[in-house]
Parts: sequence; C-alpha cells; structure tokens
Amino acid sequence: MQEILVVDDEADIAALVEVYLTNEGFRVRKCGTVGEALECVRQTPPDLAVLDVMLPDGDGFTLCQEIRKEHLFPIIMLTAKVEDMDKIMGLTLGADDYITKPFNPLELVARVKTQLRRSTRYNPGSRAEPPAEGFDFRGLQISESSHKCILFGEELQLTPLEFSILWYLCKNRSKVVSSEELFEAVWGEKYMDSNNTVMSHIARLREKMHEPSRRPRFIKTVWGVGYTIE
Repeated sequence: MQEILVVDDEADIAALVEVYLTNEGFRVRKCGTVGEALECVRQTPPDLAVLDVMLPDGDGFTLCQEIRKEHLFPIIMLTAKVEDMDKIMGLTLGADDYITKPFNPLELVARVKTQLRRSTRYNPGSRAEPPAEGFDFRGLQISESSHKCILFGEELQLTPLEFSILWYLCKNRSKVVSSEELFEAVWGEKYMDSNNTVMSHIARLREKMHEPSRRPRFIKTVWGVGYTIE
C-alpha cells in the first residue's frame, strides 16, 4: 500500500484529505509542523508528500528544500496564496506540483495519482554503468527503460518530472520545443499562458546539470519560442 504524508496544521483540511486518499486505497500519515514532518520522513520516507506552505514552525518551501537534500519522492505543495512567485519558489526548490486553497479534494487525489504513476517508473540507485540504450551524446547518457541519467560519468539524482522533461527534450533533439508543448506532454494538462511551471523546472534541471546560466551547454533557451537540446 502506498503511503502519503500530509503536512498541514489545519486539522480539518488534513482530515478531509485523509478521508479522500484513504478511500482510494492509500495509507496516510499526518503531521502539523516542519519538525514533525522531518522526523516522520527520517523514520520512514513516504511515497509522496503533500505540504502546506504555512506551518507553525516554518514554511513548506523550507521543508521541501530539506526533504530534497535526501529524497526524491514526489512533493505537492498546498498554498492559500495565488501569486506566481510563491508557486515558482516551491517548484524551484524541488516540488513537483502545487494546488491552491480552497481546492477540490478529488483534484488533489488525481494529482497524487499522476505523480505516483511517474515516480513508480523511477528507481534511484547507486552509481551504475552507462545505459545501453537511449541517448548518448557529448557526455550525457539517458535511458528511458532504466530511468537513469548520467552526465560526464556522474548519475544525476532527478525527480520523475525532471527526468521526463530532459527525456522529452532529448527525444526531440535539435527541435525547439515550446513551453506549451513541453507542459502538455510531460504534465498531461492544458497549458495556461501565465504558467511558469516549465521555466521553474528547467531552472532546477540546469542547476542539477551544473549548467552555466548565461551559456548552457545542453538545455538552451530560444527566446520567445521555447527550449532545445542541440
């Protein structure tokens, strides 16, 4: 049974989320503070975490950042704020998705299932030999079947979403992929004009690939059009 960690100090919301997730066959653990959540993750990492942004002893962004130091399971942020910068901050720190309050519990359940489907294809392990199939160019080796990405001999610890973005760009190598196409292919949802999700994840991916911001070697921005890997 897959386990979901719900971190929210509003007991009514946490209980509501628990009911809907439990009805879908998930086991749920609830925490109300950053400290409790970190201890919970330390003891037994969940399959996915739902983090509220506003917590009594800190915030969900800091919690997300701490979790990402050791774990790659999917993270969904819950926020009552609708400003894009809040969403961008969470995604840049390693969150995979966000949903704003008030929210439809069925939508949250659907997003949980979507993230878990992606994550079940990803099994981070120790250093491995370069993948035998996939793409191999200029020091970047990536395999869809093993869900491993090796850059200059070092295996990158990518979240399922980060891997999917990089794989899609490699699959369309030398083609400029628009943010809309990339979002709809990877997230499977309709792209909105004000959506900064793609930009945030590209920034996070470049950071993990140690890409120089002004002259990246792999993921290049074609201003006003999209992204490409040459």
